Amino acid sequence: MLITWGLLILGFVFLIKGADFLVDGASSLAKRVGVSPLVIGLTIVAFGTSMPELIVNIFASINGNTEIAIGNILGSNIANILLILGISAFIYPLAVGKGTVWKEIPFSLLAVLVLFVVANDALIDGAAFSGITRVDAFMLIFFFVIFMYYIFSISKDSVGGSQDDVQEYSVLRSVMFVMLGIVALTLGGKWIVDSAIVIATSLGVSQSLIGLTIVAVGTSLPELVTSAVAAFRKNTDIAIGNVVGSNIFNIFWILGVSAFINPLSFNGVANRDMFVAIASTVLLFVVLFIGKRHEIERWQGVLFVMLYILYITYIIFQEINVA
Repeated sequence: MLITWGLLILGFVFLIKGADFLVDGASSLAKRVGVSPLVIGLTIVAFGTSMPELIVNIFASINGNTEIAIGNILGSNIANILLILGISAFIYPLAVGKGTVWKEIPFSLLAVLVLFVVANDALIDGAAFSGITRVDAFMLIFFFVIFMYYIFSISKDSVGGSQDDVQEYSVLRSVMFVMLGIVALTLGGKWIVDSAIVIATSLGVSQSLIGLTIVAVGTSLPELVTSAVAAFRKNTDIAIGNVVGSNIFNIFWILGVSAFINPLSFNGVANRDMFVAIASTVLLFVVLFIGKRHEIERWQGVLFVMLYILYITYIIFQEINVA
């Protein structure tokens, strides 16, 4: 078990550093061919911070471990709002732009509502099987394309960062970074999925619980670091935009790709976590009109973290009681 836990931790380290290497190398190559820093940020960096979830889900999907794949995404989205935004708001109150309040946050709510509909065939249609099929995957990816179109459309009215925002390396070094990133992400993702299965089996708990907790928080570490540092530097737009964007990416892009590779069966028990993800997104919207308008205050950040601790405690005790 010590080796298994060691591989799990090492897997997270490889995932995070792999994502960093991939982003740095790809961003450098993009800059060398004249791609603007703003476009690099909207595409390469955005995809890079979601790579840990994507790689873990690809391995889980290939191996048929659908509980880990779905649990990872739902757990990451819940952690992004309650844990990461909670910690970030405690560091520094997060002022939220009007566009984020009325467009991006509702779009993230739409994402989890769409997931609820496509995953609950038995609940909605009375079907014998509930899951995310390849047809559903196409629809999720289509929504993702719409979101990316929206992002690029609003970027035209935004001022891009300076050229110093992206570090430029030699072509050889950039390619080496990309290759190292791919290798590290691949190894890290495989170790995490394999270790999570062993740990769940040895502890007598479901793979879903491991996906919702350990795997979800571990793959969300890039978002945690990004948002916490942004809050510390008082770049509140980045702190909250990173989280909301990641939640949309997770459902429309990562689950879409995962289900396209291998359709994901859905256990109705996961609706508990689906409802928590929906409630968390609604709560995020509501608190922006309580107290200071369009701002997440420190006390609200503490509330978010407390709710996350209660949620984790509840699902662990529920798992123990069922076992």
